[in-house]
Formats: sequence, structure tokens, C-alpha cells
Amino acid sequence: MGKLGGFLEFPREEAQKRPIEERIKDFKELYKPFTDEYLVKQAARCMDCGIPFCHFSCPVGNICPEWNDFAHKGEWEKALTILHSTNNFPEFTGRVCPAPCEGGCVLGINDKPVTIKNIELNIVEKGWENGWIKPMPPKNRTNKKVAVIGSGPAGLAAAQQLNRAGHNVTVYERDSKAGGILTYGIPDYKIEKYVVERRVNQIIEEGVKFIYNTNVGVDISVDELEKEYDAILLAGGSKLARDLPVYGRDLKGIHYAMDYLIQQNRLNAGETIPEKELITAKDKSVIIIGGGDTGADCVGTAIRQGAKTIYQIELLNKPPLDRPQDNPWPNFPQTLKINTAHEEAETCLGGKCELGEIRQWNILTKQFTGDENNNVKEFHAVRVEWITDENGKKVMKEVPNSEFKVEADLVLLAIGFVHPEHDGLINNLKIELDNRGNVKADTKNYQTSKEKIFAAGDMRRGQSLIVWAINEGREAAESINKFLSSK
Repeated sequence: MGKLGGFLEFPREEAQKRPIEERIKDFKELYKPFTDEYLVKQAARCMDCGIPFCHFSCPVGNICPEWNDFAHKGEWEKALTILHSTNNFPEFTGRVCPAPCEGGCVLGINDKPVTIKNIELNIVEKGWENGWIKPMPPKNRTNKKVAVIGSGPAGLAAAQQLNRAGHNVTVYERDSKAGGILTYGIPDYKIEKYVVERRVNQIIEEGVKFIYNTNVGVDISVDELEKEYDAILLAGGSKLARDLPVYGRDLKGIHYAMDYLIQQNRLNAGETIPEKELITAKDKSVIIIGGGDTGADCVGTAIRQGAKTIYQIELLNKPPLDRPQDNPWPNFPQTLKINTAHEEAETCLGGKCELGEIRQWNILTKQFTGDENNNVKEFHAVRVEWITDENGKKVMKEVPNSEFKVEADLVLLAIGFVHPEHDGLINNLKIELDNRGNVKADTKNYQTSKEKIFAAGDMRRGQSLIVWAINEGREAAESINKFLSSK
């Protein structure tokens, strides 16, 4: 373990962020550089538990106690070797994963958990700084060809694993750059895009071929794909956004959150957006519907664009500060999370909240109304409460006389995704779907209803965490490798 009794000696310390007044002026990384002193002390808190529930809680199975021990000793390269043994992209998860490992940390039973995520991030960053992360092309090649559709975390992990097994891998990507939501969707202040690009470059140097600006099923037929490749992995994500069918939904100024976030990514990359297509929060009253991470990303982006007011609306109850009885350790804690974007909004806009707080819970959207030019102008809603019916089921009930309305010049829908897009690729492949509209593939070998077509990530399991995407990409690659070997 890091240090005998270290968890008694050192308290948990959060990473230091750049001052709010500084960071809201740009889209650069939020956090200040970590010092070795900070990392060594925080790693010392790891207890090397007999049953490491951090490992149990992590979808990729990170062996946290072992690399915590090496980090405490300053043996960073050994820590990196162990970290890479389960996770292809620790610099991704170290930035944007919600850290279920920390939710399962045994120390979290009666204290604050180890800062596992921060330590993970700095192990891999030291690997990049010191040149320990290098291309690892296979020593021998098979004559098998694999197509990976989609270059998000699942597709990239699968491509790297299959290539290292010696197969000839081609990744097809609809956008002009690889990375999926990491590149187009997540704000740059959470993950700057050079972080994605350097890992993609490593994968290219290992021998993986990337074909961009290609929508498989449209630009290239599925028949052609099936003839050319020995196996195909579908890793295109879950991109069909959930809509909000209420009166006034068709007014101008109401957009899907991902369209808004992607546009800012493109602007940060130096692309030009035609003025008539530009979605901006500058000097506007913004309503964000959806209380999750995507909604919080919209809050942070709107702050940086100069919004006049912001409300983030959630239909469900406000989470508790401490674990409720029905959410015991080591399950991921369903407690109130204070996002960095919320800190920024409270500091910058806290005094402008007509409703009292920027984040609003138990709110049901009723309608939108607009002006004579069909621009959205008002958000109409009612407060609700969640009660338990006679069958023990939670049901929603409107609170009498609680209707209200607020100004809204820009509305962003951040209420999740329904399933992958069916038009084109999936419909043309004629593969089975599950009852939620995802590609049906079993969890044992990730094989679809067609023998040589596999599926992984959000396209198979529905919208989920980056660690699940990486896990599924790795496991699907193992199954494809076995399938190709058997042939």
C-alpha cells in the first residue's frame, strides 16, 4: 500500500482550479497543474484493501491500489504500465469520467475517498511528458481485415486492440476528425482536443487506417463493406436526441444541446459557422432543460459566451447531499454533484436569479411562447412532486397553482438520447434491434444477428459512460479476434 495509515494522516484534497474570473474568458483546461507532493500524499491515502471495491466499481477494471502504490513511491512508469493494462486512454477517463471507482472506494464508507481520478490522470500525463507512451505496432500481421464504424472511445479502443493483435484495421468516421463526442460534444475546457489528437496519432502510427468524412451506409454501401472485410464492428454511438413534444417546440431559438456544444467545439477549432446557423447565448436568457452533465456543459459554455441569465431545469427531485438508505456503498453515490460550470454560474449570475437558484428541480415544461417573428420568448412550466402510489411506484403529481413563466431567448434540450440513428447504416444492414432501438448484440461476444458484424459502446448498450465505451470496445475486440482466429 502507499503508506501505512496514510488515510489517517492525510485528508482528501481536491485539485486546484483556475480562478473563475480567469477561466470563463476562454475554453482552456480548468485545473492548475498537479504537484508531485500533492499526488504522493493523495496516493498515500490508498489502503490497499483486501477486496478493492474501486476495482469492482470500475467498468474497465482499473487496478487502482497497485498504481496508487507506485505513484506514492514515485515509480510513475511502473504505475503507467499497470494503468495501461486495463485502460487504453487514461487521459480521457482522467478528465471526463464521473469516477465510479471513487464511489466504491472503501475509505468512502466513513470518510472521503481517495482522489483516484486525479492520480490516474497524472500517471498518464507523466507518461506523455517523459516519452514513455510510444506506438506499439504488432510484430506480425494476419491477413484479416476489420472495419470499425465510429471513432469514439469504443471504436478507438477496439481499433487499437485489434491492430495490436495483428489484424488490418480501418476506422470509418462521419466527421472530419476522430474522437466522437470527445472531439465533437464535450467542451474544450473539460478536455482540450490535443489530448484526443495525440492518442489518435499514436494509433495511426501503430498501423490503423482512418477514413474521415464518410457516412457508412450512405457514402459507402454496406454490401461493399461486407464484401471487403472479414469482420465489422459498429461503434457509432447513440446520437438520436430525445425531443420535447410540447406546444411551441418549433419556435426559433430552441435547439438540441449537442448541436449547440458541437458548434462551439468547431469554433474553437477555427472553423467558421455561417451567421444564420450560429447558436449563441450572448446577452440572452437561456433555459437548459435536463439536469445531467450535458446540461451542465451547456451552462459552462453559455457562461463563456456571455449569457444574460441561465436556468438549468430538471424534472426529478433534487439529489441529497449524503447517500440515502436505498443507495448504500459501494454503489455509485446518487448525491448532489456541484459541477465547475455551476460554480461559475453562481459566481457570475447568482444575483440575477428570479427563481432563486440557477438549478431548478421538480419542474415540468408545459409550453414555449414566442414573438411575432416566431422567436422563442417565454418558458412556461409547473412545479411537481414525486409521490409513491399504492403499488409502491414513484409517480409525478403537479403542484396546484405552481405555474410560472420566465424569459427565454435560447432553449437547449439536454434530455438524453433515444438510440442510434437507424437511417442508412443500421437499416441497410438489416440487423436485429432490441426493444429500445439499440443494436442487439449479446454481452458475451458482442455479435449481432449477422455472424461477422459486432456492436459495442452506446450503439449497443444505449447512452452510457466513457468507461463503459472503452470496456466494450476492448471486449468486442477480444471477441472479434477469437472469431477471426476460428476462421
